[in-house]
Amino acid sequence: MIYKALIFLGISVLIYFGIAFGMILSHPPAGEIPATRSLDFTGLLSDQDSVPWDDPRIRRESVEMPDGAQLSVTHVLPDVPARDNVPLVIMLHGSGWYGGQFNTLAWSLRDLAEVKAVTLRGHGADPVRRGDVDYVGQFEDDLAHLIGETTDRRVVLLGHSSGGGLVVRMAGGPHGDLIDEAILLAPFLQHDAPMTRANSGGWAHPLIRRIIGLSMLNAVGIRALDHLTAIQFAMPRKVLDGPMGHMATTAYSWRLNQSFAPRRDWRADVAALPDFLLVAGRDDAAFDAAGYEASLSEVTDRGRYVVVPGVGHLDIVDHPETLAEIRSALQ
Repeated sequence: MIYKALIFLGISVLIYFGIAFGMILSHPPAGEIPATRSLDFTGLLSDQDSVPWDDPRIRRESVEMPDGAQLSVTHVLPDVPARDNVPLVIMLHGSGWYGGQFNTLAWSLRDLAEVKAVTLRGHGADPVRRGDVDYVGQFEDDLAHLIGETTDRRVVLLGHSSGGGLVVRMAGGPHGDLIDEAILLAPFLQHDAPMTRANSGGWAHPLIRRIIGLSMLNAVGIRALDHLTAIQFAMPRKVLDGPMGHMATTAYSWRLNQSFAPRRDWRADVAALPDFLLVAGRDDAAFDAAGYEASLSEVTDRGRYVVVPGVGHLDIVDHPETLAEIRSALQ
C-alpha cells in the first residue's frame, strides 16, 4: 500500500514539474513587439528638458542601496526655509521608462515638498541587469531604505501606472507603515482587474504560459528560473531610435514583474492604502478611468478619485489638472 502511494506521489510530482517546465519552454520571448497599438509617448518625449538643471535646488544623485547597487534619483529641494516641515514625496515611474518622466512635476512642487523621483533598479541608462532584480519584493526594500529614518516627516508615495501599482504593493507589504499618504496616477493593479484593458491597450505582452509555469515552480519554493523574461512591452520605434532610447526597458523578468505590481489579491493591498488621491484620464488607452472608483471603493473609503476628460495614459502625469489636484493633496 505504501509502495503504491509512493509511486502515485512520484508520478504526480513528475507530471507537476513536466507541466511547469513545458509551459515555460512553450512560450519563449518574441522578437521586438510591434507598436502598432501602444501608448503615445509624444508628450512624454517632448517634456524631457523642461527644468533648469543648473538651479542648485534640483540635483541628480546616486543613492547606494544596502547591496551596493546605485539608484538614480532626481532630488528637488524644497523652496522653503524649514525643509523638515514639508512632506517628502517619492515618485515612481511606470513600466519600461525611468524617473525622468517626473522632471516637470517634481520641479513644479518645490514650493510645497521635497521630491525624490526614483529610477528603479533594472531601469534607466545603465542598470546592472536591465529588466531584472534579485528577488521578488526588492523594490519595496529599496524604497524602505530610501525613506530611511524619516519618522518625523510626512511621507507621500506617488506612482504612475506600474509605479502606482508598486505604491499599492508597498502599502500592503511589510513596509506599509512607512507611507503616510499615496498619490496614484492611472495605477496598474492586475492584468485581470476590472479597469485594465486587454494587454493594457496593446502596451504589455505577457508570456502567459511561461508566467503560469514559473508560478507553479515558485509555489513549491523553486526560484532558479525567476530571471527568465515574463513580459514584453510594445515600445514605439520613435522612442527606441530617439535620443532617449537608451533609457527604455522593453522586457521584464518574472521576479521584476511580480515586484512591480500589487499581489494577486490586489484588493487586500488596496485595502491597506493610507489616504490617497487617484487621478486618471478619461481617454486612457490602458485602463478604464471610470472603473477605479467603482472597484476600489468596495474595499476602502480612503480614496479621492478624479477623472480628467480628454487625457491619455502618459499625458496624465503633466496635465495641469493633475498638478492642481496633487498640490491640493499636499497642502
